[in-house]
Amino acid sequence: MTDLAFRSAGQLAAAVAAKEVSSVELLDHYLARVEQLDPKVNAIVARDEEGARAAALEADRTVSRGEPLGRLHGVPVTIKDSLEVEGMRTTGGSARWGEHVSTSDAESVARLKNEGAIVFGKSNMPPDARDWQTYNEVYGTTNNPWDPTRGPGGSSGGSAAALAAGLTGLELGGDSAGSIRVPAHFCGVYGLRTSFGIVPRYGSVSGHAPGTLADFDMAVLGPLGRHADDLDLGLDILAGADHDRAPAWRLELPAARSTTLRGFRVAAWLEDPFCPVDSELVAIMQATLEAVRAEGAVVAEGKGPVGLEETMALYEPLLMAQSGLVESDESYAGLVDFAAAEGAAGGFASDLTVSFREWHALDEHRQHSRRRWAEFFRDADVLLCPVTPTAAFPHDQQPDPTWSVRTLQVDGADRPYREMLTWMAPSAVNHLPAAVAPVGTTRDGLPVGIQVIAPYLHDRTAVQFVRCLAEVIGGFRRPPGF
Repeated sequence: MTDLAFRSAGQLAAAVAAKEVSSVELLDHYLARVEQLDPKVNAIVARDEEGARAAALEADRTVSRGEPLGRLHGVPVTIKDSLEVEGMRTTGGSARWGEHVSTSDAESVARLKNEGAIVFGKSNMPPDARDWQTYNEVYGTTNNPWDPTRGPGGSSGGSAAALAAGLTGLELGGDSAGSIRVPAHFCGVYGLRTSFGIVPRYGSVSGHAPGTLADFDMAVLGPLGRHADDLDLGLDILAGADHDRAPAWRLELPAARSTTLRGFRVAAWLEDPFCPVDSELVAIMQATLEAVRAEGAVVAEGKGPVGLEETMALYEPLLMAQSGLVESDESYAGLVDFAAAEGAAGGFASDLTVSFREWHALDEHRQHSRRRWAEFFRDADVLLCPVTPTAAFPHDQQPDPTWSVRTLQVDGADRPYREMLTWMAPSAVNHLPAAVAPVGTTRDGLPVGIQVIAPYLHDRTAVQFVRCLAEVIGGFRRPPGF
Protein backbone atom coordinates (compact mmCIF):
# COMPACT_ATOMS: atom_id res chain seq x y z
CA MET A 1 0.00 0.00 0.00
CA THR A 2 2.91 2.37 0.65
CA ASP A 3 3.88 2.35 -3.04
CA LEU A 4 0.33 3.43 -3.87
CA ALA A 5 1.00 6.75 -2.18
CA PHE A 6 3.79 7.51 -4.67
CA ARG A 7 1.81 6.84 -7.84
CA SER A 8 0.94 9.66 -10.22
CA ALA A 9 -2.39 11.42 -9.77
CA GLY A 10 -3.66 9.88 -13.00
CA GLN A 11 -2.68 6.40 -11.83
CA LEU A 12 -4.48 6.99 -8.52
CA ALA A 13 -7.64 8.08 -10.33
CA ALA A 14 -7.44 4.97 -12.52
CA ALA A 15 -7.04 2.76 -9.44
CA VAL A 16 -10.16 4.28 -7.87
CA ALA A 17 -12.13 3.91 -11.11
CA ALA A 18 -11.07 0.26 -11.44
CA LYS A 19 -11.99 -0.40 -7.78
CA GLU A 20 -8.43 -1.44 -7.03
CA VAL A 21 -8.73 0.88 -4.05
CA SER A 22 -11.60 3.01 -2.83
CA SER A 23 -11.30 6.76 -2.45
CA VAL A 24 -11.93 6.37 1.29
CA GLU A 25 -9.12 3.82 1.60
CA LEU A 26 -6.80 6.07 -0.34
CA LEU A 27 -7.70 9.06 1.83
CA ASP A 28 -7.17 7.06 5.00
CA HIS A 29 -3.81 5.89 3.69
CA TYR A 30 -2.61 9.44 3.06
CA LEU A 31 -3.96 10.64 6.42
CA ALA A 32 -2.14 7.81 8.18
CA ARG A 33 1.09 8.78 6.41
CA VAL A 34 0.54 12.40 7.41
CA GLU A 35 0.14 11.36 11.06
CA GLN A 36 3.24 9.19 10.94
CA LEU A 37 5.60 11.16 8.70
CA ASP A 38 4.55 14.80 8.55
CA PRO A 39 6.08 15.64 11.94
CA LYS A 40 9.45 15.23 10.19
CA VAL A 41 8.64 17.89 7.60
CA ASN A 42 5.61 19.94 8.77
CA ALA A 43 4.33 20.27 5.22
CA ILE A 44 0.56 19.88 5.69
CA VAL A 45 -0.60 22.46 8.19
CA ALA A 46 -4.40 22.39 8.05
CA ARG A 47 -6.78 19.49 7.45
CA ASP A 48 -10.46 18.91 6.80
CA GLU A 49 -10.77 15.21 7.46
CA GLU A 50 -14.53 15.26 7.98
CA GLY A 51 -15.26 17.11 4.75
CA ALA A 52 -12.75 15.04 2.79
CA ARG A 53 -14.16 11.75 4.07
CA ALA A 54 -17.69 12.77 3.09
CA ALA A 55 -16.47 13.69 -0.38
CA ALA A 56 -14.55 10.40 -0.68
CA LEU A 57 -17.62 8.39 0.32
CA GLU A 58 -19.64 10.14 -2.37
CA ALA A 59 -16.84 9.52 -4.87
CA ASP A 60 -17.04 5.80 -4.13
CA ARG A 61 -20.82 5.82 -4.53
CA THR A 62 -20.38 7.45 -7.92
CA VAL A 63 -18.00 4.66 -8.98
CA SER A 64 -20.46 2.03 -7.75
CA ARG A 65 -23.29 3.61 -9.74
CA GLY A 66 -21.21 3.49 -12.91
CA GLU A 67 -21.52 7.22 -13.50
CA PRO A 68 -19.02 9.28 -15.52
CA LEU A 69 -15.87 10.07 -13.56
CA GLY A 70 -13.60 13.11 -13.59
CA ARG A 71 -9.90 12.92 -14.36
CA LEU A 72 -9.00 13.20 -10.66
CA HIS A 73 -11.96 11.24 -9.36
CA GLY A 74 -11.40 10.18 -5.76
CA VAL A 75 -7.77 11.39 -5.59
CA PRO A 76 -6.80 13.05 -2.27
CA VAL A 77 -4.92 16.31 -2.88
CA THR A 78 -3.60 19.24 -0.88
CA ILE A 79 -3.53 22.93 -1.76
CA LYS A 80 -1.00 25.67 -1.03
CA ASP A 81 -2.26 27.81 1.84
CA SER A 82 -2.42 30.91 -0.36
CA LEU A 83 -5.49 29.51 -2.13
CA GLU A 84 -8.98 29.49 -0.71
CA VAL A 85 -10.75 26.19 -0.03
CA GLU A 86 -14.32 26.44 1.15
CA GLY A 87 -14.67 25.76 4.86
CA MET A 88 -10.94 25.73 5.53
CA ARG A 89 -8.63 28.23 7.21
CA THR A 90 -6.58 30.15 4.64
CA THR A 91 -3.69 32.17 6.03
CA GLY A 92 -1.32 32.89 3.15
CA GLY A 93 1.37 32.15 5.73
CA SER A 94 0.59 35.46 7.43
CA ALA A 95 -0.82 36.36 10.81
CA ARG A 96 -2.73 39.11 9.00
CA TRP A 97 -5.17 36.56 7.59
CA GLY A 98 -4.48 33.82 10.13
CA GLU A 99 -8.06 33.46 11.34
CA HIS A 100 -9.72 33.71 7.93
CA VAL A 101 -11.99 30.77 7.03
CA SER A 102 -12.85 30.63 3.34
CA THR A 103 -16.49 30.66 2.30
CA SER A 104 -15.80 29.61 -1.30
CA ASP A 105 -13.17 27.87 -3.41
CA ALA A 106 -10.53 29.61 -5.46
CA GLU A 107 -11.41 29.18 -9.11
CA SER A 108 -8.48 26.84 -9.69
CA VAL A 109 -9.43 24.74 -6.66
CA ALA A 110 -12.97 24.47 -7.98
CA ARG A 111 -11.59 23.09 -11.25
CA LEU A 112 -9.73 20.36 -9.40
CA LYS A 113 -12.83 19.50 -7.38
CA ASN A 114 -14.98 19.45 -10.52
CA GLU A 115 -12.70 16.70 -11.82
CA GLY A 116 -13.26 14.70 -8.63
CA ALA A 117 -10.27 15.69 -6.50
CA ILE A 118 -10.71 15.32 -2.73
CA VAL A 119 -9.08 18.29 -0.98
CA PHE A 120 -8.07 17.18 2.52
CA GLY A 121 -5.42 19.70 3.55
CA LYS A 122 -3.44 22.88 3.05
CA SER A 123 0.34 23.03 2.65
CA ASN A 124 2.70 25.46 4.33
CA MET A 125 4.32 28.54 2.81
CA PRO A 126 6.29 31.65 3.83
CA PRO A 127 4.42 34.83 4.76
CA ASP A 128 2.75 36.35 1.71
CA ALA A 129 4.66 33.88 -0.50
CA ARG A 130 7.81 35.98 -0.28
CA ASP A 131 10.78 33.72 0.37
CA TRP A 132 12.62 30.69 -1.01
CA GLN A 133 12.26 29.11 2.42
CA THR A 134 9.03 28.01 4.10
CA TYR A 135 8.41 29.17 7.64
CA ASN A 136 5.94 31.54 9.30
CA GLU A 137 4.62 32.50 12.72
CA VAL A 138 1.29 30.76 12.10
CA TYR A 139 2.48 27.21 11.35
CA GLY A 140 6.24 27.15 11.90
CA THR A 141 9.00 25.71 9.72
CA THR A 142 8.77 23.16 6.91
CA ASN A 143 11.79 20.90 6.41
CA ASN A 144 13.14 19.30 3.27
CA PRO A 145 12.33 15.55 3.23
CA TRP A 146 15.82 14.86 1.89
CA ASP A 147 17.53 16.69 4.75
CA PRO A 148 15.56 18.23 7.63
CA THR A 149 18.34 20.76 8.31
CA ARG A 150 17.55 22.34 4.94
CA GLY A 151 14.51 24.11 3.56
CA PRO A 152 12.20 22.74 0.86
CA GLY A 153 12.27 25.99 -1.10
CA GLY A 154 9.50 28.52 -1.33
CA SER A 155 7.01 29.75 -1.59
CA SER A 156 5.30 26.47 -2.50
CA GLY A 157 7.66 24.66 -0.14
CA GLY A 158 5.01 22.76 1.76
CA SER A 159 3.54 21.63 -1.55
CA ALA A 160 6.79 20.12 -2.84
CA ALA A 161 7.73 18.63 0.54
CA ALA A 162 4.33 16.93 0.87
CA LEU A 163 4.67 15.41 -2.59
CA ALA A 164 8.23 14.21 -2.06
CA ALA A 165 7.26 12.60 1.25
CA GLY A 166 4.29 10.80 -0.30
CA LEU A 167 1.68 12.66 1.74
CA THR A 168 -0.61 13.80 -1.08
CA GLY A 169 -1.65 12.91 -4.61
CA LEU A 170 -1.20 16.28 -6.33
CA GLU A 171 -0.49 19.89 -5.42
CA LEU A 172 -1.43 23.33 -6.64
CA GLY A 173 1.05 26.18 -6.19
CA GLY A 174 1.83 29.68 -7.43
CA ASP A 175 4.90 31.29 -9.01
CA SER A 176 6.05 34.82 -9.75
CA ALA A 177 9.68 34.50 -8.59
CA GLY A 178 10.26 30.76 -8.69
CA SER A 179 7.69 29.73 -6.08
CA ILE A 180 6.84 26.52 -7.98
CA ARG A 181 10.18 25.96 -9.64
CA VAL A 182 12.51 26.35 -6.65
CA PRO A 183 10.61 23.88 -4.40
CA ALA A 184 10.38 21.36 -7.25
CA HIS A 185 14.16 21.61 -7.70
CA PHE A 186 14.94 21.46 -3.98
CA CYS A 187 12.61 18.49 -3.27
CA GLY A 188 13.07 16.44 -6.43
CA VAL A 189 9.56 16.70 -7.83
CA TYR A 190 8.00 18.15 -10.98
CA GLY A 191 6.52 21.62 -11.27
CA LEU A 192 5.08 23.81 -14.00
CA ARG A 193 5.09 27.57 -14.11
CA THR A 194 2.27 28.05 -16.62
CA SER A 195 2.16 30.76 -19.27
CA PHE A 196 0.99 34.00 -17.71
CA GLY A 197 -2.76 34.43 -17.86
CA ILE A 198 -3.95 30.92 -18.71
CA VAL A 199 -4.89 29.73 -15.20
CA PRO A 200 -7.30 31.93 -13.21
CA ARG A 201 -5.83 33.24 -9.95
CA TYR A 202 -9.05 34.45 -8.30
CA GLY A 203 -9.12 33.19 -4.72
CA SER A 204 -5.47 33.77 -3.84
CA VAL A 205 -4.79 35.58 -0.56
CA SER A 206 -1.01 35.93 -0.94
CA GLY A 207 -0.46 39.53 0.05
CA HIS A 208 -4.09 40.40 -0.60
CA ALA A 209 -7.13 40.62 1.59
CA PRO A 210 -9.40 37.63 0.95
CA GLY A 211 -11.80 38.39 -1.89
CA THR A 212 -9.42 40.74 -3.74
CA LEU A 213 -10.06 40.74 -7.48
CA ALA A 214 -7.05 42.59 -8.89
CA ASP A 215 -4.37 40.34 -10.37
CA PHE A 216 -0.59 40.34 -9.86
CA ASP A 217 1.89 41.04 -12.64
CA MET A 218 3.87 37.89 -13.58
CA ALA A 219 2.10 35.70 -10.97
CA VAL A 220 0.71 32.35 -12.14
CA LEU A 221 -0.72 29.15 -10.72
CA GLY A 222 0.37 25.68 -11.76
CA PRO A 223 0.55 22.02 -10.78
CA LEU A 224 3.25 20.16 -8.87
CA GLY A 225 3.51 16.38 -8.89
CA ARG A 226 5.81 13.40 -8.49
CA HIS A 227 5.50 12.46 -12.15
CA ALA A 228 5.77 14.38 -15.40
CA ASP A 229 2.33 13.09 -16.36
CA ASP A 230 0.90 15.04 -13.41
CA LEU A 231 1.92 18.31 -15.07
CA ASP A 232 0.06 17.39 -18.25
CA LEU A 233 -3.03 16.35 -16.32
CA GLY A 234 -2.94 19.43 -14.12
CA LEU A 235 -2.52 21.71 -17.13
CA ASP A 236 -5.51 20.12 -18.87
CA ILE A 237 -7.70 20.73 -15.84
CA LEU A 238 -6.51 24.17 -14.76
CA ALA A 239 -5.97 26.07 -17.99
CA GLY A 240 -8.88 28.02 -19.41
CA ALA A 241 -10.69 31.33 -19.39
CA ASP A 242 -11.68 32.73 -16.01
CA HIS A 243 -15.33 33.09 -15.01
CA ASP A 244 -15.65 36.59 -16.52
CA ARG A 245 -14.36 35.51 -19.93
CA ALA A 246 -15.75 31.98 -20.03
CA PRO A 247 -18.97 32.94 -21.86
CA ALA A 248 -16.97 33.89 -24.97
CA TRP A 249 -13.34 32.80 -24.67
CA ARG A 250 -11.86 29.37 -25.26
CA LEU A 251 -8.26 28.30 -24.74
CA GLU A 252 -6.71 25.76 -27.11
CA LEU A 253 -3.05 25.37 -26.26
CA PRO A 254 -0.94 24.13 -29.17
CA ALA A 255 0.30 20.56 -29.18
CA ALA A 256 3.87 19.87 -28.15
CA ARG A 257 6.36 20.69 -30.89
CA SER A 258 7.71 17.13 -30.71
CA THR A 259 6.66 13.87 -29.11
CA THR A 260 10.19 12.42 -28.85
CA LEU A 261 13.51 13.80 -27.61
CA ARG A 262 14.97 13.20 -31.06
CA GLY A 263 12.53 15.69 -32.54
CA PHE A 264 13.25 18.58 -30.16
CA ARG A 265 15.53 21.47 -31.07
CA VAL A 266 17.21 22.09 -27.72
CA ALA A 267 19.04 25.20 -26.57
CA ALA A 268 21.05 25.06 -23.34
CA TRP A 269 22.24 27.94 -21.15
CA LEU A 270 23.79 26.23 -18.14
CA GLU A 271 26.36 28.78 -16.97
CA ASP A 272 26.75 32.53 -16.90
CA PRO A 273 29.36 34.67 -15.09
CA PHE A 274 26.63 37.13 -14.12
CA CYS A 275 25.14 34.48 -11.83
CA PRO A 276 27.52 31.55 -11.20
CA VAL A 277 26.00 28.12 -10.64
CA ASP A 278 27.60 25.55 -8.36
CA SER A 279 29.87 23.34 -10.47
CA GLU A 280 28.29 20.16 -9.11
CA LEU A 281 24.89 21.24 -10.43
CA VAL A 282 26.40 22.21 -13.78
CA ALA A 283 27.99 18.77 -14.11
CA ILE A 284 24.66 17.05 -13.44
CA MET A 285 22.92 19.23 -16.02
CA GLN A 286 25.70 18.59 -18.55
CA ALA A 287 25.18 14.85 -18.07
CA THR A 288 21.50 15.45 -18.80
CA LEU A 289 22.42 17.23 -22.02
CA GLU A 290 24.56 14.29 -23.07
CA ALA A 291 21.62 11.94 -22.48
CA VAL A 292 19.46 14.19 -24.66
CA ARG A 293 22.12 14.24 -27.39
CA ALA A 294 22.40 10.45 -27.22
CA GLU A 295 18.70 10.26 -28.10
CA GLY A 296 19.39 12.17 -31.30
CA ALA A 297 18.23 15.64 -30.32
CA VAL A 298 20.00 18.68 -31.73
CA VAL A 299 21.50 20.62 -28.78
CA ALA A 300 22.99 24.11 -29.12
CA GLU A 301 24.78 25.55 -26.07
CA GLY A 302 24.89 29.31 -25.58
CA LYS A 303 23.04 32.20 -23.97
CA GLY A 304 19.41 33.10 -24.35
CA PRO A 305 18.32 36.02 -26.54
CA VAL A 306 18.33 38.52 -23.66
CA GLY A 307 21.23 38.38 -21.21
CA LEU A 308 20.80 37.86 -17.49
CA GLU A 309 22.07 41.33 -16.60
CA GLU A 310 19.62 43.04 -18.96
CA THR A 311 16.83 40.73 -17.81
CA MET A 312 17.42 41.48 -14.14
CA ALA A 313 17.52 45.24 -14.80
CA LEU A 314 13.99 44.82 -16.13
CA TYR A 315 12.72 42.14 -13.77
CA GLU A 316 13.84 43.55 -10.42
CA PRO A 317 11.93 46.85 -10.57
CA LEU A 318 8.82 45.14 -11.94
CA LEU A 319 8.95 42.49 -9.21
CA MET A 320 9.63 44.95 -6.41
CA ALA A 321 6.88 47.30 -7.57
CA GLN A 322 4.53 44.31 -7.41
CA SER A 323 5.93 43.23 -4.05
CA GLY A 324 5.16 46.62 -2.56
CA LEU A 325 1.49 45.86 -3.03
CA VAL A 326 1.59 43.02 -0.50
CA GLU A 327 3.03 45.05 2.36
CA SER A 328 0.99 46.40 5.24
CA ASP A 329 0.97 50.19 5.43
CA GLU A 330 3.44 50.16 8.32
CA SER A 331 5.82 47.72 6.65
CA TYR A 332 5.65 49.53 3.32
CA ALA A 333 6.44 52.87 4.97
CA GLY A 334 9.54 51.32 6.52
CA LEU A 335 10.69 49.90 3.20
CA VAL A 336 10.11 53.23 1.45
CA ASP A 337 12.35 54.88 4.06
CA PHE A 338 14.97 52.19 3.43
CA ALA A 339 14.66 52.78 -0.32
CA ALA A 340 15.18 56.50 0.16
CA ALA A 341 18.30 55.76 2.21
CA GLU A 342 19.67 53.67 -0.65
CA GLY A 343 19.05 56.70 -2.87
CA ALA A 344 21.29 57.16 -5.85
CA ALA A 345 22.97 53.82 -5.22
CA GLY A 346 19.97 52.28 -6.94
CA GLY A 347 19.70 49.37 -4.52
CA PHE A 348 17.15 46.58 -4.70
CA ALA A 349 14.66 48.19 -2.30
CA SER A 350 14.67 51.47 -4.27
CA ASP A 351 12.63 49.67 -6.92
CA LEU A 352 9.68 49.67 -4.51
CA THR A 353 8.92 53.29 -5.39
CA VAL A 354 8.54 52.93 -9.17
CA SER A 355 5.97 55.42 -10.48
CA PHE A 356 3.26 54.35 -12.89
CA ARG A 357 5.02 56.23 -15.68
CA GLU A 358 8.22 54.34 -14.91
CA TRP A 359 6.31 51.06 -14.70
CA HIS A 360 4.78 51.71 -18.12
CA ALA A 361 8.25 52.30 -19.59
CA LEU A 362 9.46 49.05 -18.02
CA ASP A 363 6.48 47.21 -19.48
CA GLU A 364 7.29 48.58 -22.93
CA HIS A 365 10.84 47.30 -22.48
CA ARG A 366 9.37 43.94 -21.46
CA GLN A 367 7.33 43.71 -24.66
CA HIS A 368 10.50 44.19 -26.71
CA SER A 369 12.17 41.49 -24.62
CA ARG A 370 9.24 39.17 -25.24
CA ARG A 371 9.57 39.78 -28.99
CA ARG A 372 13.24 38.78 -28.88
CA TRP A 373 12.35 35.56 -27.04
CA ALA A 374 9.63 34.77 -29.60
CA GLU A 375 12.19 35.15 -32.39
CA PHE A 376 14.63 32.93 -30.48
CA PHE A 377 12.04 30.18 -30.26
CA ARG A 378 11.63 30.09 -34.04
CA ASP A 379 14.87 28.11 -34.12
CA ALA A 380 14.59 26.31 -30.77
CA ASP A 381 11.75 24.46 -29.11
CA VAL A 382 12.98 24.56 -25.51
CA LEU A 383 15.72 26.23 -23.52
CA LEU A 384 17.34 24.28 -20.69
CA CYS A 385 18.85 26.27 -17.83
CA PRO A 386 19.47 26.06 -14.07
CA VAL A 387 16.69 26.64 -11.57
CA THR A 388 18.91 28.25 -8.92
CA PRO A 389 22.66 28.56 -8.26
CA THR A 390 22.54 25.88 -5.55
CA ALA A 391 20.72 22.80 -4.33
CA ALA A 392 18.63 23.10 -1.14
CA PHE A 393 20.46 25.24 1.41
CA PRO A 394 20.35 25.11 5.24
CA HIS A 395 17.58 26.92 7.09
CA ASP A 396 18.42 30.61 7.43
CA GLN A 397 15.77 32.51 9.36
CA GLN A 398 17.64 35.68 10.20
CA PRO A 399 15.37 38.68 9.50
CA ASP A 400 16.22 40.09 6.08
CA PRO A 401 13.31 41.97 4.47
CA THR A 402 15.49 43.33 1.67
CA TRP A 403 17.55 40.14 1.04
CA SER A 404 20.74 42.03 1.83
CA VAL A 405 22.07 39.93 4.73
CA ARG A 406 21.60 36.29 3.77
CA THR A 407 24.04 34.59 1.43
CA LEU A 408 24.29 31.45 -0.71
CA GLN A 409 27.26 29.11 -0.90
CA VAL A 410 28.31 28.56 -4.53
CA ASP A 411 31.48 26.50 -4.92
CA GLY A 412 32.47 27.51 -1.41
CA ALA A 413 32.10 31.25 -2.00
CA ASP A 414 29.45 33.56 -0.58
CA ARG A 415 27.00 34.92 -3.14
CA PRO A 416 24.09 37.32 -2.56
CA TYR A 417 20.83 35.66 -1.53
CA ARG A 418 19.02 37.70 -4.16
CA GLU A 419 20.75 35.60 -6.85
CA MET A 420 18.02 33.05 -6.17
CA LEU A 421 16.02 35.35 -8.47
CA THR A 422 18.31 35.44 -11.45
CA TRP A 423 17.59 32.18 -13.27
CA MET A 424 13.88 32.62 -12.42
CA ALA A 425 13.72 35.93 -14.24
CA PRO A 426 13.73 35.06 -17.97
CA SER A 427 10.60 32.96 -17.77
CA ALA A 428 8.72 35.16 -15.29
CA VAL A 429 9.28 38.59 -16.79
CA ASN A 430 8.60 37.33 -20.33
CA HIS A 431 5.44 35.39 -19.32
CA LEU A 432 6.92 32.09 -20.56
CA PRO A 433 6.03 28.59 -19.35
CA ALA A 434 8.76 26.67 -17.54
CA ALA A 435 8.73 23.09 -16.29
CA VAL A 436 11.16 21.73 -13.72
CA ALA A 437 12.24 18.08 -13.73
CA PRO A 438 14.52 16.17 -11.34
CA VAL A 439 17.71 15.11 -13.11
CA GLY A 440 20.04 13.83 -10.38
CA THR A 441 21.41 14.30 -6.88
CA THR A 442 24.47 15.95 -5.37
CA ARG A 443 27.20 14.13 -3.43
CA ASP A 444 25.23 15.04 -0.30
CA GLY A 445 22.15 13.34 -1.69
CA LEU A 446 20.20 16.51 -2.47
CA PRO A 447 17.94 16.64 -5.54
CA VAL A 448 18.88 18.69 -8.59
CA GLY A 449 16.30 19.90 -11.07
CA ILE A 450 16.60 21.46 -14.51
CA GLN A 451 14.41 24.23 -15.88
CA VAL A 452 12.79 23.74 -19.30
CA ILE A 453 11.52 27.02 -20.78
CA ALA A 454 9.22 26.97 -23.82
CA PRO A 455 7.62 29.66 -26.00
CA TYR A 456 4.63 31.58 -24.68
CA LEU A 457 1.51 29.37 -24.61
CA HIS A 458 3.57 26.32 -25.57
CA ASP A 459 3.21 24.80 -22.11
CA ARG A 460 2.63 21.38 -23.64
CA THR A 461 6.05 21.55 -25.30
CA ALA A 462 7.79 22.05 -21.94
CA VAL A 463 5.73 19.30 -20.34
CA GLN A 464 6.28 16.82 -23.15
CA PHE A 465 10.02 17.43 -23.04
CA VAL A 466 10.23 16.55 -19.34
CA ARG A 467 8.04 13.49 -19.93
CA CYS A 468 10.45 12.29 -22.61
CA LEU A 469 13.40 13.12 -20.40
CA ALA A 470 12.01 10.96 -17.58
CA GLU A 471 11.86 7.99 -19.93
CA VAL A 472 15.59 8.34 -20.61
CA ILE A 473 17.13 9.36 -17.28
CA GLY A 474 14.40 8.45 -14.81
CA GLY A 475 12.31 10.80 -12.74
CA PHE A 476 11.17 11.13 -9.14
CA ARG A 477 13.00 9.22 -6.42
CA ARG A 478 11.59 8.66 -2.95
CA PRO A 479 13.55 10.31 -0.13
CA PRO A 480 15.10 7.87 2.39
CA GLY A 481 12.81 7.24 5.34
CA PHE A 482 9.58 7.97 3.47
